[in-house]
Amino acid sequence: MLYVFWGEDGYSLRQAIERIKANAGDESVMMTNIAVFDGHQVTAAELEAACNTMPFLAEKRLIIVNGLLDRFEGSGRGRKKTSKKNKAKEEWEVFAELACNLPEFTELIITGEGVKATNQLLTALMPTGRVTRFPALNQNELREWVTKRVAEAGGSISASAREMLCRFVGNNLWMMSAEVEKLVCYAGGKTIEEDDVQALVSATKEASVFVMVDAILENRAGKAQELFHQLLMDGSVPAQLLVMIARQVRIIYQICELRREKKTKAEIQTALGMTNDFVMNKAREQADKYSLERLKDIYHRLLDTDVAIKTGRYEGELALNIFIAEIGQKDGVKV
Repeated sequence: MLYVFWGEDGYSLRQAIERIKANAGDESVMMTNIAVFDGHQVTAAELEAACNTMPFLAEKRLIIVNGLLDRFEGSGRGRKKTSKKNKAKEEWEVFAELACNLPEFTELIITGEGVKATNQLLTALMPTGRVTRFPALNQNELREWVTKRVAEAGGSISASAREMLCRFVGNNLWMMSAEVEKLVCYAGGKTIEEDDVQALVSATKEASVFVMVDAILENRAGKAQELFHQLLMDGSVPAQLLVMIARQVRIIYQICELRREKKTKAEIQTALGMTNDFVMNKAREQADKYSLERLKDIYHRLLDTDVAIKTGRYEGELALNIFIAEIGQKDGVKV
């Protein structure tokens, strides 16, 4: 049996693999009958040998090849393999032929998370394999997923708390699953409310930094300092906040530059290595509002502030207070 799992929702894809593993047979027996390969590194010969190895004290052998589809995403990425008759065969064709001619005792799972429907290997495997796509969840699907996951963990969540959680975490289900587990434990049998999310979810601190960066960039020094001191009271330290502010300004600047190069949202997200949709969407909103000149000016002033702290000219809290005050008083800069 050939399974082909692909799509952006890596969490659900992994859960599907775990279900197959759980149903494969006795766990102690299957330990010697499960082989996992990195699809970017495995050779066709290695995979063929694994697929043709007889199972030990079991009816089935399970082979998992993570990311093999990704290896052949885009043109010209696969190396060619030449037969004795000098007939060139694309590498993906070798793998496709192998996967479509499995022994009866072998179950093979091939995955890919960063691929399109036009992927050559995916297209070749579709007629033979049991193909399942795991797309990223839309907002309604994410809300339903959170409600179900909270219930499975033994808790309940209010609609407003669910909205806040979805807004902060986005559709990264690995992160969402971890946050749900923490919230259910924290609530202790009570319904999860907005205050619980605000108190516990790690992304809330980053959200506050976004608001503070907005206030800084818009010359609202009073609001920025209010948010700064609130973050300090919540346990943040000046050095950490300086890094977070600089990171956010740098991300906004990079998005502006990539947009000038006509990059798509997906291309920008990949280039920046960002997996949190909330962070990405907020940064895109901010990139719409501010000029490159403004962002450059802020970033250079952040570097000056960092030097002032590291050389002992000012201690951290005072240095950031001065930075916020000076930016707030700056005139003549196009926002």
